[in-house]
Amino acid sequence: MQTVTAVGHRGDPYLARENTLPSLRSAFAAGADSVEIDVRLTRDGVPVLLHDDTLKRLWGHDRPLAQLSAAELRGLTGGGVPTFEEALRATAGHRVMIDLPGATPEAVRAVVGAVHDCGAAERAYYCAGASTMLAVRAADPAAEIALTWTTLAPARPVLLDAVRPRWLNYRFGLLNRELVARIHKDGQLVSCWTPDTRRSMRRLLDAGVDSITTNRVSALCALRTATG
Repeated sequence: MQTVTAVGHRGDPYLARENTLPSLRSAFAAGADSVEIDVRLTRDGVPVLLHDDTLKRLWGHDRPLAQLSAAELRGLTGGGVPTFEEALRATAGHRVMIDLPGATPEAVRAVVGAVHDCGAAERAYYCAGASTMLAVRAADPAAEIALTWTTLAPARPVLLDAVRPRWLNYRFGLLNRELVARIHKDGQLVSCWTPDTRRSMRRLLDAGVDSITTNRVSALCALRTATG
């Protein structure tokens, strides 16, 4: 088995609330090589860490993020939702996988700009579907991209030529040894999300994937160590 990249999904959400600074720090303390974070914009255009489009699930406020200023968000969450800039500072020296749920081209440009402003371009990479990754490629011709793919149908060559992904990022249940080998033959690395049982992780290691994003990064790191 090759050494797989261990990515903490939204940090270490079993031990600390997802997409918060304590969650990111916990993932790296557990041995993660990278963390996956979700970035959205507030009403006044500040990139912050939040997966959902409202605060309801995580913070108990049924308020859409897009209708809140950064100051209002900080007040409602007691500062619990970090800005993207704060997250990049907190993860200094580590890789960061940036997911962009529901991003507009304007939001993509804001996030990519923030990455460069913070001097994080060499350690940041991006994941999402085709339209968002095309926007990332337009904003940064040198960006490292993990193109999220949710079907067994292969990506069209014209799309791969336009996006130029380093990774194809699959839902883990779709992957097997044959598919991984085909993707490697085509010149991409294989990342996947989000297996949380050791059985699933072991199967993916056996299949030859290059990166696993999981909610249980400590379990993945322990399995990786045990399997050499």
